[in-house]
Amino acid sequence: MRRALVTGASGAIGTAISRQLAVDGCHVYVHANSNAKQAQDLAAEIVAAGGSATAVVFDVTDADATNNVLQSVLADGPVQIVVNNAGIHDDAVMPGMRLDQWSRVIDTSLNGFFNVTQPLLMPMISTRWGRIINLSSIAAIAGNRGQTNYAAAKAGLHGATKSLALELASRGITVNAIAPGIIVSPMSQKAFSKEMIDKMVPMKRAGTPEEVADLVSFIASGRAGYISGQIISINGAML
Repeated sequence: MRRALVTGASGAIGTAISRQLAVDGCHVYVHANSNAKQAQDLAAEIVAAGGSATAVVFDVTDADATNNVLQSVLADGPVQIVVNNAGIHDDAVMPGMRLDQWSRVIDTSLNGFFNVTQPLLMPMISTRWGRIINLSSIAAIAGNRGQTNYAAAKAGLHGATKSLALELASRGITVNAIAPGIIVSPMSQKAFSKEMIDKMVPMKRAGTPEEVADLVSFIASGRAGYISGQIISINGAML
């Protein structure tokens, strides 16, 4: 059984990804930081449905705390699928953006990627098989007003994805990023009216977390072994 870690699993997309990877036969480490109960409930739901899952709780911006938890996970064997989904918004136009808004968003999406992924690499390399999937955003490709910090963090993931893919290609490990557009979630429902979505999205609807999870499922599978270093958009033809 392959072991998968999904960070930010208490959110809508992370929850759908965790459920799908469990259906695919993985043991899923369901991660959360402030929403520990949601991660525990999701892990229990997966187990009750016949899957295999464990909740893990740590702050991806705290390198020492992250490493401590990951070392306990690695004691049971390598993690071969890593989905870096943890990320936050703290929106403001750049002239009015505070330093802490910039730093928190960069720290979570970009430094969090390093803190989570780096300790898992050598054990993964030893298996000669692995999948690293970084959740990005359409904002990293097209930009978005009020999200200079978020777009910068996710665009940084694009460069990291391509570079790490080159480093790991000969080891049987693929590294890709998935860049969703507007996806149904409590946050997007507050931010985007039906009229706005009709205007912005050629398909005239938001995507679903399950559609993102299906894409992750494919990229994480053996069928996607020749796909690496790619930024894969899922946005209803917005770009």
